[in-house]
Amino acid sequence: MDESILRKRAAAISYNHENDDAPVLAAFGHGYLADRIVSAAKESGVPIVEDPGAAELFSKVSVGDEIPPEMYEVVARILVFIAEADRKYGDLRGYSMRN
Repeated sequence: MDESILRKRAAAISYNHENDDAPVLAAFGHGYLADRIVSAAKESGVPIVEDPGAAELFSKVSVGDEIPPEMYEVVARILVFIAEADRKYGDLRGYSMRN
């Protein structure tokens, strides 16, 4: 087995300002499931941000639960990165944020 795949983690967050009080952990997985989450995001045109620290934090939240307020700073960093990349490049696929 490929050890790098086994260590990989991926999370997906969603937020609908009309229905949600806070961002929600939409998906989380490690190993091959993480690869499937990333592939699905790419296929759907969802921006991907590489941030192992954020993935580690999100691993402590159950899928379907709101992101707790103490993690809002991480969510904000991700949103700022996406907004800046969108403004600068227009197409977010292929860009990554590193800690």
